[in-house]
Amino acid sequence: MNRNSVVVIGSLNYDNIFKLPAMPQMGETMPVDSASVCCGGKGANQAVQCAKLGMKTYMVGAVGDDYMGKFLVDGLREYEVDTTYVKVVEGTSGFAVVNSMKDGSVFATIVRGANYAITCEDIDQVEHLFDQAKIVILQLEIPVPVVEYIIKKANAHGCQVLLNAAPAEQISFESIKACDTFIANEVEAGFYTGRTIKTPKDAMPAIEEYARKTGRRCIFTLGKHGAVVHDGKEARFVPAVDAVAVETTGAGDSFVGGFAKGQMEGLDFFSSVNFASHCSAVTIGSVGAQNSMPKLEQIKSYLNGKM
Repeated sequence: MNRNSVVVIGSLNYDNIFKLPAMPQMGETMPVDSASVCCGGKGANQAVQCAKLGMKTYMVGAVGDDYMGKFLVDGLREYEVDTTYVKVVEGTSGFAVVNSMKDGSVFATIVRGANYAITCEDIDQVEHLFDQAKIVILQLEIPVPVVEYIIKKANAHGCQVLLNAAPAEQISFESIKACDTFIANEVEAGFYTGRTIKTPKDAMPAIEEYARKTGRRCIFTLGKHGAVVHDGKEARFVPAVDAVAVETTGAGDSFVGGFAKGQMEGLDFFSSVNFASHCSAVTIGSVGAQNSMPKLEQIKSYLNGKM
């Protein structure tokens, strides 16, 4: 069977982005330098990056029957993501407030909204997609029991499962062990490993232990400090690609999509990580997530004939 598609199952959020010089103190009211809205949600962002890199991409999720839901679905379609399996439910769509600092760092809060309306029955309705998908990409902005159910289904159909364990949530260890690749940032990796992780020096022993315990390939992203990765045999440090950070929203999602592209094209684990890092470096160069993510043409100079 020719498996030539990616299925992303996860969240869609309407992002309200505020640029400001610093976070206000308790009781302080602070005017923002600028405000904008854009499509977001970890699931939708990762789907867009996959599609912009040329992969046939299906998005499975839920939006509300409000203006935000229409905006989010239209945004996915603009990038040629297949939205056939994004359901519309009564109520509000998921949305986020993203406070972006001058150094590119962000402080975000989200309202789950329709993202928590997706059920195991919905997954049964899209199970046929797993027969043609090479990779299923998951995050944790939808109910964890549904994620665990998806992992079992994807395993049964022989799909490669990529779990971006974000935001950090309690998920069964058995489910993590059933994934092919586990990706987390430094905060999330600290949650799952029980260690404090801020630097590559912190991350290296943590990922070695976690990869050994899970038997999975692991990636701990560390922002401007790069990433520490483990392919199941050895751990390596991967430095960040030099880039000026305008805003880091979506950088992790761009990384996930880039890694999936590498895997889809048959690159080895470490080459896929390097490709993913280049995708993130482009994404942080402008405001917003999906619009900032690179198309394949933008990073062909890195590929150098590999794909």
